Amino acid sequence: MRLRTVAGAAVGALGTAAVANAVLSRRAGDLPPPLPGEQRTYRWRGFDVAYTEAGDPDDPDLVLLHGINAAASSHEWAKVVEPLAEEYHVVAPDLPGFGRSDRPPLTYSAALYETFVRDFLGDTVEDPTVVAASLTGAYVAGVADDVDASGYVLVCPTATTIPGERVWLRTLVRSPVVGEALYNLVVSEPSIRYFHDDHGYYDMSNLDDDTVEYEWRTGHQPGARFAPASFVSGHLDSDVDLAAALTDVDVPVTLVWGQEADMPPVSTGRELAEDAGVRLVSIGGSALVPYAEHPREFVDVVLGARAART
Repeated sequence: MRLRTVAGAAVGALGTAAVANAVLSRRAGDLPPPLPGEQRTYRWRGFDVAYTEAGDPDDPDLVLLHGINAAASSHEWAKVVEPLAEEYHVVAPDLPGFGRSDRPPLTYSAALYETFVRDFLGDTVEDPTVVAASLTGAYVAGVADDVDASGYVLVCPTATTIPGERVWLRTLVRSPVVGEALYNLVVSEPSIRYFHDDHGYYDMSNLDDDTVEYEWRTGHQPGARFAPASFVSGHLDSDVDLAAALTDVDVPVTLVWGQEADMPPVSTGRELAEDAGVRLVSIGGSALVPYAEHPREFVDVVLGARAART
């Protein structure tokens, strides 16, 4: 009798979770465009990859590649895209598995994203300045030899976020009902604010409600958990040696670090810049996303990197 009671409670809990998952998905609705500009689609290896195009196509190309997290999308560039578009032809994709791009139930990997970065840069732009955040900076460094670019601006680049690969965790998050429910907890509004407070932002007054809402909505789209399942389980970490890869780059590289960042800290940026022989700029009063906390200063760094090349 007791076993029957436990089994009934488990079935009831699963049913409740399934209903809650469905309600959250309906509440999120269709995801609006992440950035102002023309909304385009790049067809890549069976994916429809969404990207935004802003600015004069006759201006130099600049590509904005967002970082990787549970609720990632190109929306993270919202505060800098318009001022950058005054000087550049800006192209900002949602990486496969994120944002408005397709999110099929693949086992996402660093190799997939490196290949995407290489192909996207080769197919959509010409001699671009490439701006990439966090883990995506490692993907860019890993394919830099295969890309024609005029320069790179890498924001807190890192090849490792969660050391070690945990297949069991990836399998759990990918699972229906239970995995979706766990993922929904991670991308709840309180969790989004917690993670930004923990390591994303130095000053939480810089985090606006629009950013939280968009991240919540993108985290509750169909298939949203599959790429983050690989991320949280360590399967999106790169095996690239950042210092060695950046040393071999034959165009200017600028590293940008939030002065208060701790994942990774600015000391890591200084060491990387010294080892690779590249420029480092730290932006005070910011952590992992200096382009969101101090957009004007970040835009000035990007424009300054361009001026240094001419």
